[in-house]
Amino acid sequence: MSAATRSAPLSRLTAMPSAMALPVGIFALLALMVLPIPALLLDVFFVLNIAISIAVLMVALNARRPLDFSSFPSVLLFATLLRLALNVASTRVVLVHGHEGGSAAGHVIESFAAFLVGGNFAVGLFVFAILMIINMIVITKGAGRVSEVSARFVLDALPGKQMAIDADIAAGLITADEARERRREVTIEADFYGSMDGASKFVKGDAIAALLILGVNIIAGFALGMISHGLTAAEAGEAYVTLAVGDALVAQVPALLLSIAAAAIVTRVADNRDLSGQIGGQFADPRGWLPVALILGAIGLVPAMPQTIFLPGAAITGAIWWQLKRRADRPAPPPQPVAEPAPDAIQLADVSDHTLVTIELGFGLVGLVDEAQGAPLIARITGIRKQLSRDLGFVLPQFRIRDSLDLGAQDYVVLLGGVSIARGAVRPGKLLAIDAGEVRAGHGLAGEATRDPSFDCPALWIAPAARDHAIAEGFLVVDPATVIATHANQALTAEAHQLLGPDEVREWLDGLKAHAPALVEAVTPDPLALPALTRILRALLADGIGLAHPQPLFTALALALQKTHDFEAVIDAVRADLGARLIARIAAPGEPLKVVTLDAGLESAILGGMVDPATGQPLIEPDCGTMIVREINRIADAEKGAVALIVQPPARRALAALLRPRAPRCLVLSIAELPPTQPIAVVGVIGDAGQREAPALPVPETMEPAR
Repeated sequence: MSAATRSAPLSRLTAMPSAMALPVGIFALLALMVLPIPALLLDVFFVLNIAISIAVLMVALNARRPLDFSSFPSVLLFATLLRLALNVASTRVVLVHGHEGGSAAGHVIESFAAFLVGGNFAVGLFVFAILMIINMIVITKGAGRVSEVSARFVLDALPGKQMAIDADIAAGLITADEARERRREVTIEADFYGSMDGASKFVKGDAIAALLILGVNIIAGFALGMISHGLTAAEAGEAYVTLAVGDALVAQVPALLLSIAAAAIVTRVADNRDLSGQIGGQFADPRGWLPVALILGAIGLVPAMPQTIFLPGAAITGAIWWQLKRRADRPAPPPQPVAEPAPDAIQLADVSDHTLVTIELGFGLVGLVDEAQGAPLIARITGIRKQLSRDLGFVLPQFRIRDSLDLGAQDYVVLLGGVSIARGAVRPGKLLAIDAGEVRAGHGLAGEATRDPSFDCPALWIAPAARDHAIAEGFLVVDPATVIATHANQALTAEAHQLLGPDEVREWLDGLKAHAPALVEAVTPDPLALPALTRILRALLADGIGLAHPQPLFTALALALQKTHDFEAVIDAVRADLGARLIARIAAPGEPLKVVTLDAGLESAILGGMVDPATGQPLIEPDCGTMIVREINRIADAEKGAVALIVQPPARRALAALLRPRAPRCLVLSIAELPPTQPIAVVGVIGDAGQREAPALPVPETMEPAR
């Protein structure tokens, strides 16, 4: 037998006592109610009851937050059950053996009856009545009202707290683990105050039960003493009523302690100190103690008052005021000097940058992030980060904005992992008027000619006063912060796959696991470990398949893994399954897809030509690639929109790598990724101008004629 096999039963055996303690304790309470027990054992349980009540009170007073004692409602239930079980057991002993003397019901009851009330049951009745009034009317009623109001407020605030957590995680202010912990705390808080609202009724019901049990003991004691044992009324009262009052006081003292604990828990305000530290810290203001000393001294000077009590009290409070004032006036200790690092010391933080996305600004653009000027760039960057996170389906890491002396005064650069992916220049204090194709000829708008860095449209830098004129002439007018944010958005969208790492994938999986745990288990960690899954998802992002709708994507991935584990084959299978999602990027539902094909001879030449030995993909000749790029861009310009190049599956990856950076308006699809029901319109054939009307792929019935 292996060590692991031997250790499993041992771990189960060691866990059994703690797991069985609560059920055994419940059955012991039931046994106390129905089975007769000796007086000695009853004394032990009474002492245990008092010890538990004191322990509960101490834990409640030392808790820093109410949720630190979240098990209190259940503890209160079991403590109440223990006390009621002891009441039943002690009632049986008092009624059966009460005529034998005070020690017949145990030494604890006898001591309470003799010491606390001096053996006079009338005094005991009054003391018990006072304790009942304090417990029921003052403490329990107040704690119950506080619990009720707290539960109502907590439940009313629950949706707002959940929305605040969702907003924080969407903004990237917290991680998925922190959000999960905060949601757990919110749920526990709602459950706790809801439970406390009902648990306070335990204390009230226990007090009423104690009153009824005392009445039963007194009436039954008189009856049994006079009828069964031939005692006189005075003797029966002396024997039974004294024991009944002692029994009631033994039960009422722990009940009062638990009521105080319940009130202390529900009236607590969350603080980083326990209750003693919280109260002591708030009473440490010397301004509150001087009036106390003066008033006590003034009362002590009144001839009719006991000066021997008031004047020492005034002196003590005056001394407290003096000590607190000296402590408040004491100068703060000087800060410890921070050791300056040696000039030749280099820390890791000095040479490493853990921020993935950085936007560097020239010194002339620092005003765009100045809070005194509204920090417009920060607001724009936060907006595009939220939008990108929503579009891509995972939370992007925090962006960093900093100035750089290496840039021109009006230049900016967007860095991804320390590599520049976008660069441009803006004019602070001016607006960019973009000609998006709707500007009237002869508009007469004056400004510095430039081109929009995001979409390469003609544009003018104009003065803010000319804004209305530019809008009237058909220009799209934006401020410099919007220019930088839009350019960063375009650049990061093109490189979205580099923003996805193992941490983001794990967080994404946690969100999917909450809705489709079986689907996640079908893919990871077997057969795909986290690094392999990250590689596949990065490749899909590079192909334009976002993670915003994870269930269809993961379903397609799970089905593909049933056929093959080859990386390229899995990507092709997932793309074929999600072909409709790819086409939806450039064609609206019901619209024909504008299709470009390669001439059969050209496609055969590409597939039969040189092959990259590292990847096995076809290599496209430079002249051939230039011609394909030129023709694709010409057709896209003629169509005034995006087009799709449909090729054979082996050629898709090579042509996609060629066209993605050079012809962004072209979507490269393999014929296997084209849904059979998708209507298409062949708008061009590259490689044979004389056969423009002859498509190189099967045409569905819904195909429109080529233009």
